[in-house]
Amino acid sequence: MDADVIIAGAGMAGATLALGLARSGLKPVLVDAQPFEAQLAPDFDGRASAIAFSSFRQWRALGLAEDLEPHAERIAEILVTDGRTPGPSAGAPSQAFLRFDAAEIADRVEGEPLGYMIENRRIRAALAAAVRREGVEVLAPARVAGVDFTLGGAAVRLEDGRVLAAPLAVGAEGRASAVAAAAGIRSTGWTYPQTGVVATVRLDQPHGGVAHEYFLPSGPFAILPLTGQRASLVWTESSTRAEALRTARPEIFHAHLQRRFGDLLGRPRLDGPVFTYPLSLHLPETLTAPRAALVGDAAHGVHPVAGQGLNLGLKDAAALVQILVEAVRLGEDIGSEAVLERYARWRSVDNIGLAVAADAFVRLFSNDNPLLRVVRGAGLSVVNRIGPARRFFMQEAGGAVGDLPRLLRGEAP
Repeated sequence: MDADVIIAGAGMAGATLALGLARSGLKPVLVDAQPFEAQLAPDFDGRASAIAFSSFRQWRALGLAEDLEPHAERIAEILVTDGRTPGPSAGAPSQAFLRFDAAEIADRVEGEPLGYMIENRRIRAALAAAVRREGVEVLAPARVAGVDFTLGGAAVRLEDGRVLAAPLAVGAEGRASAVAAAAGIRSTGWTYPQTGVVATVRLDQPHGGVAHEYFLPSGPFAILPLTGQRASLVWTESSTRAEALRTARPEIFHAHLQRRFGDLLGRPRLDGPVFTYPLSLHLPETLTAPRAALVGDAAHGVHPVAGQGLNLGLKDAAALVQILVEAVRLGEDIGSEAVLERYARWRSVDNIGLAVAADAFVRLFSNDNPLLRVVRGAGLSVVNRIGPARRFFMQEAGGAVGDLPRLLRGEAP
């Protein structure tokens, strides 16, 4: 065997999994089609991610805190509004308004914020540095051509002719997973008639660590706080309109942005390029097969409305690390169906539940139907008035609810 686990995909979920395994005494090998350094370029991934405080605890436990904390903006409040434009809703909240405040649950989560906003390029840089420090073998650029599964292990064939053998192969390379395809894992899903427009802007006024989420007829519009009086915008539009925004001259983009942004926090100014990402839902029928497991976007692709996609992948990594480490301590075969079934049972309900909830939210809110506006406005208003419900949702979003892997509690696996 060349390794204990071969991980196809050295992105954020795959690299986190590799770190957790390496720090627990196992030998992972990362394989990625992109040169590892390419992931660190500013134009490789223009997004920023809302990181649940439990996910950040995992990274602290894996030694990333020193590299990440200077770039992490604490989310102190989240304001959710159902409206037609952000500006008026921000100035005079209607009854269709929901406020989450970290102070309400501070005593239950040891003073953690609701989450942290971190640019993906900063996360990738911290993970790359940690992977190198830990001595994890990284084969990149190298593309997986196929995987042959036998009773004894998985033989991962690379396009350059190399073959790597391990008891377990993990697909962490995104929705078009070569590991999933080789294992015969089918998936279901659909494409949304929406595209996410992502940009970073500088603000005239301090954001105060407040994240704004507006449910508008065309789709969600999020203003998410970043360090340095900046914000990450996630602007959902029709695919045609999104492409027009991506290619628009800066002055045209600013004009559209100002109309969408309203008077909130002054006049935003672009700080970098504009990115677009098509939106879709992707769910495999199972998370495991003999000698194979899926994590990250290979295990679930959800609409970004709740900002939980990466957090789901980090939960996958934490759970799989714990399952495999415990199996080794018990002398079990880490690629056996009995071991992998424990991982599948642990993660399937959470992944499917959040994907379904995100899809329902998009369908309920991305329209201007008068009847639905009344229903969803009443729902937001009711939740806003019920303290226990608000606190439950905040703890759920932070990853503090349910049977958490030890890494998500900040402990060694």
